Amino acid sequence: MIRLGVNIDHVATVRQARRGAEPDPVAAAVLAELGGADGITIHLREDRRHIQDRDLVALRQTVHTRLNLEMACSDAIVALAMQAKPDEATLVPEKRQELTTEGGLDVAANLDAVRKTTDALKAGGILVSLFIDADIEQVDLAKSIGADAVEFHTGTYADARGAKVADELAKLHTAAVHAARAGLHVHMGHGLDYRNVGPIVRIPGVEELNIGFSIVSRALMVGMERAVRDMKCAMTEHYPNKTRPQ
Repeated sequence: MIRLGVNIDHVATVRQARRGAEPDPVAAAVLAELGGADGITIHLREDRRHIQDRDLVALRQTVHTRLNLEMACSDAIVALAMQAKPDEATLVPEKRQELTTEGGLDVAANLDAVRKTTDALKAGGILVSLFIDADIEQVDLAKSIGADAVEFHTGTYADARGAKVADELAKLHTAAVHAARAGLHVHMGHGLDYRNVGPIVRIPGVEELNIGFSIVSRALMVGMERAVRDMKCAMTEHYPNKTRPQ
């Protein structure tokens, strides 16, 4: 069964609107796990626009499933990761002016920095995933520098309409099969919701989805626990029996 990592960044976004104490991302994580989340994902951005340093510390102490820290290739964030010891770190591109992550990490253009960060995290016993576009060259570079997993950016698929949807799914399918054959764990995320998740869970080799905004949005109406259960149901409804490609 494909794992669901619930990204709770936007719980913190609401909190930071008033710079108060609630809603509490830790409480959201507890409820997400009660709803069936297989992991909790947070992005500790360099500008600290939502998740704060203290959230990382508190979540590491309270998350009972798996804690995935999304982060830029920043020495300061690496130092915090080494202290907190998340189960996994996902390296992502980061721009101060963007509303949310706009695409995959260009490993080729940032090879030295990505390699340095990957080596440091792995030396600390932290699994490393690279958030990349569905591109074979990027997959091969991720493998060459020792990444444990890749997470394919699904935002372009989520935004596609008409015939472009099939084109984006084909790209994700090809990249996922290639990554799995290379021995990398395959994750996907960004822009996935209750309506478009079905075709993604049917792609061979996918082991984990990381979904945040749509779950947090639904949680405003029905509560976090129910919103996570609903997403797990949406994923299960479309999930076929499949094994890693040979």
